[in-house]
Amino acid sequence: MSEESRAAAEPGTLDEVDRLVSAWRRERPDLDVSPLEVLSRVTRLARHLDRARRTAFAERGLETWEFDVLSALRRAGTPYQLSPGQLLTQTLVTSGTMTNRIDRLAAKGLVVRGPDPSDRRGVLVRLTDSGRELADAAMVGLLKNERDLLAALPEARLAALADLLRELTVQFEAE
Repeated sequence: MSEESRAAAEPGTLDEVDRLVSAWRRERPDLDVSPLEVLSRVTRLARHLDRARRTAFAERGLETWEFDVLSALRRAGTPYQLSPGQLLTQTLVTSGTMTNRIDRLAAKGLVVRGPDPSDRRGVLVRLTDSGRELADAAMVGLLKNERDLLAALPEARLAALADLLRELTVQFEAE
């Protein structure tokens, strides 16, 4: 928050980041700590979001990583299947981690492995009906929790925030 916007802030609207930035400015006036005003808030919001997501998934008996895999398969559309390599790309984990995750989801009856008809050596991971139902139910819970987190902002400001965050994240995804 700039000096001008901090001065214009209503009483009670300062957050923990405002306090830590103020302390750094007091202790190290030679440093430009303005990046903290954005990125410390993003970090704190990520923690709140992670908690809300874990809660939504726990209500369905899922771990976050389980939802990540199930939702990737669900988003693929009928017949709800992807190769392990495609799952790696979408979930950003190593192949060993993905193999373990597929094994664990298969043991729960949420996915099955099958041959890839276009590659005799390949495998496809397919969502079972119970996996699809669970992914759908978890998504409904997740969206409710996330709407609650964003309820303080009007729709136009949410759209503007989404646009600004996209500008920042696109540079990482291009790498």
